[in-house]
Amino acid sequence: MSDVVKETVQDAVEIVKDHAEDVHDHDVHAGDHGHDDHAGGHHTSLGLSNTKLAMWLFLGSECLLFGGLISTYMLYRNRHSEDVGPDQLWDIPFTSASSFVLLMSSLTMVLAVAAAGRKDDRNTKLWMIVTAVLGGLFLSGQVYEFTTFYREGLGYTESLFASSFYTLTGFHGVHVAVGIIMLIATMGMVAKNKISGDKAETVEMVGLYWHFVDVVWIIIFTLVYLIPA
Repeated sequence: MSDVVKETVQDAVEIVKDHAEDVHDHDVHAGDHGHDDHAGGHHTSLGLSNTKLAMWLFLGSECLLFGGLISTYMLYRNRHSEDVGPDQLWDIPFTSASSFVLLMSSLTMVLAVAAAGRKDDRNTKLWMIVTAVLGGLFLSGQVYEFTTFYREGLGYTESLFASSFYTLTGFHGVHVAVGIIMLIATMGMVAKNKISGDKAETVEMVGLYWHFVDVVWIIIFTLVYLIPA
């Protein structure tokens, strides 16, 4: 009889122990879920992080800006004098080469984002430097082009065509310059390990902005330089 009681008590103790372990596991998992929910608070219902959503909204507003500038240029592209117009000014081979440099920077930006995803800081910094250098070469070409046009008589206030052209391409140049600053700043933060959040996402946000700038230039180059007035 005592053996039966002893076995019963042992079984009861084991059951209590098993139940206690189950409760402990449940609490741990509940805590994990609570932590996940907290981390998930940084994401929107669309599955995007707040940072990505903010960047997409910003790029959407930039689309409206460039849409207005491009529409203004298309409206005034024929409002120029007979002596100084696109036919006398455009250097298509030079502008094509400059555009190719900018488009190549999109490839190097992709490589930088891929390296960041692999947590390869060395190649991330390398490709971001290359991207910034290519962007700088494009800007240098644009400054040379503007200087040449000015010397040939196309000042900003020369005509409605000149004003709309310089405003459109100048605004794009400013965006490229801002992108270069973003690249250099992000590269510095990666080098000093001062990015508190996800490095890959931070580099990806810079990449989104840079690709947007490149796509806008493709549209500008096609409408302004390739399609005759």
